[in-house]
Amino acid sequence: MDITIKIKDRKGQIHEVKAPTDMSLNLMHVVRAYELEPVGTIGVCGGAAMCHTCQCYALNDVDLPEKREAELATLSRLPNFKTNSRLSCQIPVTPALEGLEIEIAPLF
Repeated sequence: MDITIKIKDRKGQIHEVKAPTDMSLNLMHVVRAYELEPVGTIGVCGGAAMCHTCQCYALNDVDLPEKREAELATLSRLPNFKTNSRLSCQIPVTPALEGLEIEIAPLF
């Protein structure tokens, strides 16, 4: 089953993408697969919640999984942290994300 997600890239362009829920992907994988940002600027740590390059802002009220300790630790160090900040590598693609809207956070 595929779900639809809207992703606003760092240039302000909105992309409506389809993401499969049966491949154990996370949102970072989806951004990379659609090449919405240049190679090497998303998920530099490989999805280990150790860097900020996949930070995004959740723009609508979709039920996301709770932030775990590693994600909270990384987010707490970021100058552009907001209350709706998430690391996209820590959000698995599931049917519950249908209709999610995110904005990829600036790198600096």
